Formats: sequence, C-alpha cells, structure tokens
Amino acid sequence: MAEDKVRILIVDDEKMSCRVLSSLLKREGFNSLVAHDRDTALEMIRSEAPDMMLAHVKIPGMDGMNVLKEAKKLDRDFPVVLITADAELQEPVEAIRAGAHGYLRKPFDNHEVIRVVHRALAERKLKRKLRGLSSRFPEKVSLKEKMGPSDVVTRLISDVNRVAGSDFTVVILGETGAGKELVARAIHQASPRFESPFIPVDCGAIPETLLESELFGHEKGAFTGADTQRRGKFEMAQDGTLFMDEISNMPLGSQAKLLRVLQEKKVYRVGGTQPLEVNVRLLAASNQDLSGLTSSGSFRRDLFYRLNEFTITIPPLRERKEDIPYLAKRFLDMANIELNKRVKGFSESALNLLFSYPWPGNVRQLRSTIRRATLMAHEMITEKDLDLKRVPVPGLAFTPKVQGMPWKDLSLKEIVAQSIEAVEREVLNQVLKYTGGNKAKAARLLQVDYKTIHTKLRKLGILTAGNKAIEE
Repeated sequence: MAEDKVRILIVDDEKMSCRVLSSLLKREGFNSLVAHDRDTALEMIRSEAPDMMLAHVKIPGMDGMNVLKEAKKLDRDFPVVLITADAELQEPVEAIRAGAHGYLRKPFDNHEVIRVVHRALAERKLKRKLRGLSSRFPEKVSLKEKMGPSDVVTRLISDVNRVAGSDFTVVILGETGAGKELVARAIHQASPRFESPFIPVDCGAIPETLLESELFGHEKGAFTGADTQRRGKFEMAQDGTLFMDEISNMPLGSQAKLLRVLQEKKVYRVGGTQPLEVNVRLLAASNQDLSGLTSSGSFRRDLFYRLNEFTITIPPLRERKEDIPYLAKRFLDMANIELNKRVKGFSESALNLLFSYPWPGNVRQLRSTIRRATLMAHEMITEKDLDLKRVPVPGLAFTPKVQGMPWKDLSLKEIVAQSIEAVEREVLNQVLKYTGGNKAKAARLLQVDYKTIHTKLRKLGILTAGNKAIEE
C-alpha cells in the first residue's frame, strides 16, 4: 500500500484535535479526511473508501464504539483506532473486543500516533494478503459450496478459474438472482488483483444524472450539490476490479464515455479538466443478451465488442435442479442459526414442490423462501410453510412426486440423482404428450433452451412420434 495513496478518516467534534491530527498525518505522507459527526463519518466510509479511521469515543449523534461497529459491517478489515480522554474509555479491552485495532489517549504523543497508524495499516494489508492467498486455491471448493454440486456449476467454476488469472474483461450473463456478483467476486479473489479493492456498482440503481459522477467522480462545484470533490468508482477500484452490474441499463451517452475510459485508461471527473490514470479490471453483468441489445440499438456495438473478451453464462436455477436440495439444506442451516431454530429438514411434499417450482427469482428467491419457511416451521418444513403456488404446465394436471427411496446400498447423492431423473422423465413425457411431441414448444413451455430438451430426451430414453420427437 503506497503511502501517497493512504487516506485516513479522522472523526472528532473537536476541530482543533482534527487539525492537529491532519497536520501530523500530512507530515508523515498520508492524506486525511475529516468528519465531525456520525452520519458524515459513515457517508465518507461508503463514498470515499478511506484506508483507516481515527474516531473519538464521544461524537454527536452516536458514540465512537457504535461508529466502529457500523464501519466493521461495511468492511471487516477496516482498521479503527479510538481516541479517548482518560475518563472516557474505562475498559480498553471492550474496544478491542468490538473490533478496534487500538486506542489513543489525549493529549497525543505524536510518535505513538504514527506508530499506531503504521501498525494498523500493516495489519490490514497482511490480513488481505492472507485472505487472498487462502481463497485463491480453495475458491473452487468454496464457490461450489455456495452454488451447488451440479455438473453445470462445476463447468462454471472451470470457466472462472480459466479466466481469473488473465486481465480479460468478462461479461457475466444471467437472470436476476442467479449469482452474477458471486461469480464476479470469485474471479477477483482468484486473480492477481486479489489484494486490491473489489468495487461493485449497480448501473440500474443509479439515476442517469448521477451515473457519471458515481463512476468518474466530480470536482467541487461541478453541479448543484457538489460541495466537495469526490472520487468515482474507477478511482476507488485502482489496481483492483470494478464490477458493473446490469450494465445494459447504462444510457448510450454514458456508454460512449465508458468506452473511452476503457480505451485510454484515463478518467475525467465531472467538471474536471485533468485526466487521471486508472488501472482497473472490468467485470460487467447483465440479465439481458447484450448482443441482442446491439441489434436494437439500445447498447453500443463498439462497447459490446470491447467488453466481450470472455463470457460466462450462469444458467437459471430451473436448469440446474440438481442443486436445489443442496442449496435448500444450506439455506436451512443458515436460517436455523440466524433464527435460533432447530428445523430438521423438509417433508416429501415440500421437496416435491421445491423441484417442480420454476424459481423465476432463482437462488435469491430460494434463499428468501427457505428463510421464511424456517421461521414458520416447527420440526420440519412442509409445503404449507413454503407458501409457493404450484405453476403447472398449461393443460396439465400434474404434480411430480419423488419416488420411493431404496435406502439400502445407495448414498443420499445417488438417491437424489435417481429421484431427479424420475421427476424429469415424468414431466417431459407429460409435456410432450401435451405438445404432440413438439420439442420446440415443450422447451418454451418449460422455459429451457431447445438444446436442453434434446439432450434430456436422449439421456432419459424418451421416444415420441415413432421414435422421434417433432422438431418444430
């Protein structure tokens, strides 16, 4: 961490104390930010991404201990040193237990201040390095733990590991809730940039008038309300990774400016005239096909070609149902801990419903459903606890059921695999009967692609229309 880039936030309602510390840190080569109350401090942590904080234990709006806890929620490695007069912090151990790196007593010993700051920054750098090293190799395992054990996820992880070591710009495609940011974080953690920041930005959640300021920053007075200079996401992600979620929502004018930044590797703050060099890897995500959007004119073709160096597509949950039992159990375990419950598992009817439901909200919807069901359930999660309406194929009165389990000589994984095949075979038979053997129509009804239908018919040995399913 180069000292000329280190930014230290000072939080104290005593302005003289702030000036003394700022002057001391400046002489040491650090930059400082100043806040005099709780709200300003937390906003600066979110927007300015300082490297550490010196906070007085008594500030307007909230005491320093609570600011410490709020800051740790935003970044668990964020070093916080509390400032106190002798009478204000009776138990320094309490501060350490709450996550403080240490504490300084007034009046300041200048050498002690500098020593504590250097030690806190070095410890943060070491923590990030150790966490990055530990995550680079086990990430294949941990991502599988987060997403599921299916072959689809295994292939996805292979793509992540293949591209992570490069500096390719990656487009991550997938429906809402499928896990695009999870994949982006995995790429960053397995990349050479793992020690540097991962900065996410949701292009769909920022008003068009503020998007460029959010990405590129702005100078003081650039527009009404720009009371201070502000760094943009590109600057915050320096030497690291910028994850632009739902990039398809970006206005065409902003797309042109983004393309220029990617080509020149320089940004201009809004209202600024001096270029700033940026070294950032870009990961872009979308729930729409960017190639199709270029045809309609809503996404720049030249930007698409610049972004599309490598593409990872995350299949929706309904196309990898093998992961549903695993994820449901994982979310149940998490909810049991959060809610202090002891729900043991799922009834057969609940499992049947989990398999048959199309999950339009994908993994995010599954997690929220299991969390709510855990709250409502007693010993087991039942179909009633799930509170999901069955979504049958039009014209079919069919609810797939898990077949009787031959417990002897089979593992849980083998039993689940056989049950999934039985469910899929019955569903496909019923749907093809309804469509008169038309595979394309069956694919549309089941919301999967044509190739998936064709592959499963072969795998499951389903024959229609004289040993052939109808193509169109």
